[in-house]
Amino acid sequence: MRLIASRLPEVLIAASCSKNFGIYRERTGALIALSEPRNRDVTQGTLAYLNRQNYSFPPDHGARLVTMILNDPALRADWASELEEVRLGMLGLREHLARELQANAGSDRFGFIAQHRGMFSRLGASPEQVERLKTEHGIYMVGDSRLNIAGLNAGTVPILARAIIDVGI
Repeated sequence: MRLIASRLPEVLIAASCSKNFGIYRERTGALIALSEPRNRDVTQGTLAYLNRQNYSFPPDHGARLVTMILNDPALRADWASELEEVRLGMLGLREHLARELQANAGSDRFGFIAQHRGMFSRLGASPEQVERLKTEHGIYMVGDSRLNIAGLNAGTVPILARAIIDVGI
């Protein structure tokens, strides 16, 4: 981010606290605009206008919670520990799913699932295969085969892996 900001005359940086703090409805985050000093007033005026158009008095519960957690060493440590636990849990689910798919397919073509990070992965399935997962196995996902890793557990991973192989993904 610093490298990009140092090389470009104008940069917008957006940061959200929604997922990491579980406060999706609170509009908590930041938008930072970096511009040439001569454009400061125009940039700030544009952002102020957009802010007023979007909302006049947003709730500040989320911002207060984030501030409280980040400024209290004990709360921050608890939050960081819980966040790490969730992160490691998702990595474990990814690795488990990749292993199950490898065992069922006899191939490591799904190894990318263990290498990806985050709550979601795309399986590379066709819309027809996604529909078959739904109708034949009761497995729902977005039409582009985006799978919610966070919605899995140790018991559902083998079921999902068998279904994915069954529909020919």
